[in-house]
Amino acid sequence: MGLEGFNDALVAITGEISGFMYTYILVFLLVGTGIYFTIRTKGVQIRFIKDMFTQLTEKKHVKGVRAISSFQALMVSTASRVGTGNIAGIATALATGGPGAVFWMWLMAIVGAASAFVESTLAQIWKVRGEEGEFRGGPAYYIQYALGKRWLGVVFSVLLILCFAFGFNGLQAFNAVSALEYYIPDYATNGVAMFAGLGLTVMAAVVIFGGAKRISVITSFIVPVMAFAYIILAVWVTVTNLHELPAIFALVIESAFDFESIFGGFAGSVVMLGIKRGLYSNEAGMGSAPNAAATASVSHPVKQGLVQSLSVYIDTLLVCSCSAVMVLVFYVQDPATASSLNGMPLVQMAVNNSVGEIGIHFITFAIFMFAYSSLIGNYFYAESNMRFIKDDPRVLLVFRILCMAAIVYGAVNSFDLAWNLADIFMGLMAMMNLVVILLLGKWALRALDDYSEQRRAGKDPVFVSDRIEGMPATECWHVDNLEGVDGSK
Repeated sequence: MGLEGFNDALVAITGEISGFMYTYILVFLLVGTGIYFTIRTKGVQIRFIKDMFTQLTEKKHVKGVRAISSFQALMVSTASRVGTGNIAGIATALATGGPGAVFWMWLMAIVGAASAFVESTLAQIWKVRGEEGEFRGGPAYYIQYALGKRWLGVVFSVLLILCFAFGFNGLQAFNAVSALEYYIPDYATNGVAMFAGLGLTVMAAVVIFGGAKRISVITSFIVPVMAFAYIILAVWVTVTNLHELPAIFALVIESAFDFESIFGGFAGSVVMLGIKRGLYSNEAGMGSAPNAAATASVSHPVKQGLVQSLSVYIDTLLVCSCSAVMVLVFYVQDPATASSLNGMPLVQMAVNNSVGEIGIHFITFAIFMFAYSSLIGNYFYAESNMRFIKDDPRVLLVFRILCMAAIVYGAVNSFDLAWNLADIFMGLMAMMNLVVILLLGKWALRALDDYSEQRRAGKDPVFVSDRIEGMPATECWHVDNLEGVDGSK
């Protein structure tokens, strides 16, 4: 068997594994968990929308050299969420599953925001303080300290590292480099892909070797600027094609509830594609964003839980919808051409259809910037979990080198294999985290009750874990730890 035959076999095997996971396990676990927490929190992701925005302006609550603000933590998590998946991922879902995939992505975002709230609140409750004043946390930490199972936390950390450092970062590099196909049709075979991958790697290394503070500063700039520019483009496309909106929404709804699209080959159906790409895009319940949520210096864990729910909305209901509208305008106006394309070429031609060739150049630049910010945000998660397993500078150096190699490899990977590997690693990680937050969710609910009670009393909520009867020990939320905290005396 030659290299090409081996690659084809690997694509087939990984495709079968991915299809089984999402068809028989994850679809029920994701939806069920989101609905369960929506009910238990009485729709926290809707009731507290105003608080999601007001908490963004909160300054660092605990003075520390390396601690970051609530807004910076939001930008780190959004940097990971808002990436090539919002552009190429949406196009892939539409091309493969049909326009109705967008509807299921919207629904998953609203339902999944409740799961995002719970996992991020748990990450804040059981975060730890580093030697330089930084906070670290995430599923691995609440598994160890709340469940008392360090070995299980290590297993989760390994899954997250495989998913983000190797699966997702490889996919980000692939999607970014594939945007060059418009300019260089044979980019994948003439060395351009390798050169572009090396360029992305060098740019990422400059920030990654600079530490968490530099990561948060870079993402606080790149994410808002690029997201704003991308949204402006999408709004322009929408406004100039207002007459197409009724046809677009009719197409989405008709496809979303088409019996054959839903049940015909369920693993590749419109529902499955919507759930897969929705999970890849907004990461709600997956166990990734809590790693960023834990780094924020806030007075109450629920504050960051709400902020991370907002991040889900920004990612899917805003940025993904922008991509969907641009592609669907193309579908309505030139269905024959649109149906023959996939991934980045589909997005580029969709923008070209609405604003001309300059739109292609903008999308190419945007995809590289989104990929760059995601490479950094993804690495941030991976490093936090590597430190959980073994906090040793020598181990970290080797790990960083391997992460850089994964970016280069991803740039020259194949389309199907890149997506299959990312889906498998993502699915394994999500299954483990969803089970854990179902077990520990009661503590996030207790924290939400505490937050709500203080808000009703007109206070700026401050959390003390000792007030929550039976809560497993925490490191950062005792009365002694609150001395010197702004406004908490």
